[in-house]
Amino acid sequence: MTGKLEAMLNEGRPILLDGGMGTSLYQAGIEPGVAPDEWNLTHPDVIRGIHRAYIEAGSQVILTNTFGGNRFRLGFHDLGDRVTDVNRIGAQLARAEADAAGHEVLVAGSIGPTGELMEPYGKLTRASARDAFAEQAAALVEGGVDLLWIETMSDLDEVEAAVEAVRDVCDLEVATTLSFETRVHTMMGVSPTQAIERLRNLGVVAIGANCGTGSPDVEKAIEAMRAVDSDVALIAKPNAGLPQHSNGEIVYSEGAPEMAEHARRLSDLGASLIGGCCGSTPDHLRAMAVTLGSVSR
Repeated sequence: MTGKLEAMLNEGRPILLDGGMGTSLYQAGIEPGVAPDEWNLTHPDVIRGIHRAYIEAGSQVILTNTFGGNRFRLGFHDLGDRVTDVNRIGAQLARAEADAAGHEVLVAGSIGPTGELMEPYGKLTRASARDAFAEQAAALVEGGVDLLWIETMSDLDEVEAAVEAVRDVCDLEVATTLSFETRVHTMMGVSPTQAIERLRNLGVVAIGANCGTGSPDVEKAIEAMRAVDSDVALIAKPNAGLPQHSNGEIVYSEGAPEMAEHARRLSDLGASLIGGCCGSTPDHLRAMAVTLGSVSR
């Protein structure tokens, strides 16, 4: 049976993802040190407004505000006992805006890394990671997501644990991305080639790169992945350049026109699902939507 994202991919045109949730939250006034996911509980109207802004900018797939919604990351903020609430409500908020759009918008349940190092580099076991991801995934499914989106990973063992956890609780589609940083490798030394060779056997619907150091390195990652596999659907969700301090604020180096041009290049390199990560805003996505709307396969 064809899943919703696969059906969208089969239409043969680039799919526009959303942009940076954290960036929008900081613009909305969230204080440093506050768990962004907690705002699902305390500021639901703000979260819905962010999702709405991306949908209005043209996003066809939106990610829930649950990147740090596992028991380990929430535990840093004394919220480890609120995993189910944070994720279920986060999914419901995105679902409400997607359903109100008047056209098809998919809701992807965001699952980020635990924030812990896995054995043998740290104390996190594969079993405990899998349990935590299953807990989070079950709550996202309860909240009404269309698929699960495992993102910003650096350790392939952790990716596999997350995919296995999702399979434990549902049969929804799974997409996954890694963050390639120094010399287009992840923090744990994984190259794009290693990632695609290992992850394409997990039965995920799409694989790719997000965050990192900006569009140029994501372009290199997509090019390397496409060289290995000519068929797999590729995801590109780069930061809006590098963060810089300006008048006491953090700003990113790439504006909307630059991100739109990178979107065109990413499409030319073979990415089918394109959006933005840190520093990107609805304005960036609106410009990308215009550019990608003129791209044909």
